[in-house]
Amino acid sequence: MSSVSAGPGGGCGAWTMQSLPIIPVPVPVLRLPRGPDGFSRGFAPDGRRTILRPEVGEGRIQDPPESQEQRARAALRERYLRSLLAMVGHPVSFTLHEGVHVTAQFGATDLDVANFYVSQLQTPIGVQAEALLRCSDIISYSFKL
Repeated sequence: MSSVSAGPGGGCGAWTMQSLPIIPVPVPVLRLPRGPDGFSRGFAPDGRRTILRPEVGEGRIQDPPESQEQRARAALRERYLRSLLAMVGHPVSFTLHEGVHVTAQFGATDLDVANFYVSQLQTPIGVQAEALLRCSDIISYSFKL
């Protein structure tokens, strides 16, 4: 019987191969982009790292257009990431190049959102149990909540 030992003599922390915890595969991964300080993750407008800005009106200054554009981009990015999270476990219809339409059960995406992991991919020539779809091959996708 094989074993993996964490200490000399198989003391505290010894695991046998049969007792290793089983990790379900695949695990959906959804990482939010780094915050403005470079260490935090996510979008928390009421978080402790938020810089308070004066409101518009009553003699207060307005944010520069770059700041407004950045907030708009952050809001769009957050909506996109939340839509990816909402797709997990739902059937999704994909439109690929050359007008090919496929449907599949959405599973996860990689860190860079360059590939989608799907299962039960229904293509014009048959069903594939599991597949990776390159985002560069996808023109559009839709799903129902």
